[in-house]
Amino acid sequence: MMNKRKTGSHYEEQAAAFLEEQGYRVLEKNYRCPGGEIDLIARDGDYLVFAEVKYRSSQARGWPEEAVNPEKQQRIRRAARFYLYRNRYGEDTPCRFDVVGILGERVRLIRNAF
Repeated sequence: MMNKRKTGSHYEEQAAAFLEEQGYRVLEKNYRCPGGEIDLIARDGDYLVFAEVKYRSSQARGWPEEAVNPEKQQRIRRAARFYLYRNRYGEDTPCRFDVVGILGERVRLIRNAF
């Protein structure tokens, strides 16, 4: 049995590969800052994308994407603001928040999730 961090890393790698297949360019994995953490940061065309990865082995507790609740979204937004500031991105940088839900072997991308 993998521990939670190892499991998370495994599915974040899977999600990163999936996003790259969709034409994204992954810039950061597992970005941590005082405000929170972001699983993946990528470029998709002009957009800087902050992606949250959620995995569930079964649908017993609902879709993985549903776990990205308002509190989680707020923490991701705060970390994204920190990232933009720290990396000197301008106010006009187009940003998007995507969610990659992995249910068993199925990967689903929700662009502009919140």
